[in-house]
Amino acid sequence: MDMQPISGGFADAPRQSALAFRAIIDVMSRPGKLATLQGATPPASLSVAAGTVILTLADANTGIYLAGDLDSPALRQWIAFHTGAPITTADCADLAIGTWADLHPLDRYRTGTVEYPDRAATLIVELGETPAPNASLTGPGIKDRIAAFVPGARPTSFPLGLDLILTAGAQVSALPRSTQVEFA
Repeated sequence: MDMQPISGGFADAPRQSALAFRAIIDVMSRPGKLATLQGATPPASLSVAAGTVILTLADANTGIYLAGDLDSPALRQWIAFHTGAPITTADCADLAIGTWADLHPLDRYRTGTVEYPDRAATLIVELGETPAPNASLTGPGIKDRIAAFVPGARPTSFPLGLDLILTAGAQVSALPRSTQVEFA
């Protein structure tokens, strides 16, 4: 049975979105850290964590690009009903959602400008499961180094670049553009 677009949102939006926002900010400020997100029940093609990120960060002014199999009528309707966010092309996206392979090529996303580095896209990368660490991270928010999973190289020339939010089930982690990555 197809899920109706009006179901699957936050039951207590003010509280759940505040908790989710805090968790997202925490993983963005501490690259490599894992957190659990709850609250959203998106269509089956999308993880709980990715759905919760969308409900928390998207609104009517947030262009969303759905990559690969995620571009479905059910997910488009769910996003439209719960956030009002328009579905857009990759080159205009504020948020892009998909598997690492489906999000490629990465050079089609905005990386910001020197005057407005915040106008870069954030990629929500659906991993399916939480993989083992494959890289060493350094930079802001990391005391020395931390081992974490990184799906692959992404364009960065700080302050320009792409921020990544990695989701698997209810788990979320992040890789901001300020983080330096050394693959093992």
